[in-house]
Amino acid sequence: MELKQAMQERRSIRGFKKEPVSRALLEEVVALANRAPSSMNTQPWHLHVLTGDPLEKVREGNSTRMLEGVPPVREISDHGAYAGVHRDRQVGIAKQLFAAMGIEREDKERRQDWVMRGFRQFDAPVSIVVCFDKSLNDNGTIAHFDLGAVTYGLVLAAWSKGLGCVINGQGIMQSPVVREHAQIPDDQVIMTCVAMGWPDEDFSANAVVSTRRPVEEVTRFVGFDD
Repeated sequence: MELKQAMQERRSIRGFKKEPVSRALLEEVVALANRAPSSMNTQPWHLHVLTGDPLEKVREGNSTRMLEGVPPVREISDHGAYAGVHRDRQVGIAKQLFAAMGIEREDKERRQDWVMRGFRQFDAPVSIVVCFDKSLNDNGTIAHFDLGAVTYGLVLAAWSKGLGCVINGQGIMQSPVVREHAQIPDDQVIMTCVAMGWPDEDFSANAVVSTRRPVEEVTRFVGFDD
């Protein structure tokens, strides 16, 4: 698959087949993503690839704590409540997904189930927990920027191999659970995770393509001749 095709066709996948993903294929995906750029070539990322029993324990722990009302415990600052155009875009993609799944606004049970899918890592066969060196945690957000690059690399590389992904902050909302079952060292900070697997083409939400602003809206060209 050419890079242009992967970038244009990639979309978030939230429903997966039960089929496992081989370690060999995941190693190929990580090898490609590992070419991501980083500040001064510091490469601050660590990728913990979970499947099987450890992942099931993360799912169970996340879900149980959230249902019991335990406040989220994240190791990086949360984005807080979105407002203005950012809130509009957040609501817009939610409406697209709920419409695709046939979830009515008044259907509290199915809306709750949708939320819980996120805490279960969307029942994907693989979850990659993305971490960075704790020694960089007090040096601003440059390491966060670098992890964004490698995470995008993961989802593009996976897509090029026929795998689907969704970058899933819900999956690490209860970071102590993730840290325990993924056996993440104390000198690393958990940032996010990527749910990954073979896309289920019968899962309606997988057909949803989020909108993008046009180039002229997001870009200024300075110093160019008209």
